[in-house]
Amino acid sequence: MNLNLENGWQVLPIDGDTGTAYMGINKDERVFLKRNSPFLAALSIEHIVPRLIWTRTMVSGDTLTAQEWMNGRCLAKDEMCSEDVTSLLYRVHHSELLKKMLLQIGGQIVTPYELLNRYFRGLDSDLRRHPLLKSVANQLRACQPELERSNYEVCHGDLNHKNWLMSESEKLYLVDWESAIIADPAMDISMLMCQYVPRNSWYQWLNQYAKGNLTEDLCERVEWYAKLYLLLNIKNSRMRGRFHEMNQDIVKLNEFSNKKLFNGKG
Repeated sequence: MNLNLENGWQVLPIDGDTGTAYMGINKDERVFLKRNSPFLAALSIEHIVPRLIWTRTMVSGDTLTAQEWMNGRCLAKDEMCSEDVTSLLYRVHHSELLKKMLLQIGGQIVTPYELLNRYFRGLDSDLRRHPLLKSVANQLRACQPELERSNYEVCHGDLNHKNWLMSESEKLYLVDWESAIIADPAMDISMLMCQYVPRNSWYQWLNQYAKGNLTEDLCERVEWYAKLYLLLNIKNSRMRGRFHEMNQDIVKLNEFSNKKLFNGKG
């Protein structure tokens, strides 16, 4: 794509992206280029993503942002339990600047009711009749979290370990914010915990995230969103024909449904 940069710039698409991210090269200078990402300014100010260098409006009307090119690596799965991860995620969820900016640019506010509807919408008839899935879904519908919308925060929405970048100077960043929404932070937390935190470490990890101020209400909300996360994963795996992954999540959901996920200190 011709981004109409001045002479001397070479622009290369970044593999695996959705067509909005590029590497810009000019002699010895390299930058990360992104189209139409107004949220990056706030993320840069909060040091959540690499530093924003400049922003330009293109002839097409698109906005192009250039960030510092950061050499580093993605976190490994077994690094997702680290205090660095919980600390950065906590800062995201408690940043008034991020919340204000995302609301200003029309960020979507997503409630538990709307997330649950995503599961039921277009649900395969076999899954709809599955005794365990039907029972869990009905339980979630009957007992939805009641967190006030004023307490909703910025949620990343895709906390895959590949979206966590550790720089060569050991600075951690959280990148790829296309899925960002305003929602209950327990949604983000449960997504990460289900993927990466061993079940017997859930209380310890969540207490670390909460800086030692873990409440029963947060535990209950994380439990609700964890079960919904698995339901959505099961539905998605079924649609993609990934039956082994679907069955693994059904087994996990069965384990979750048979006992409280948080009971005392574990």
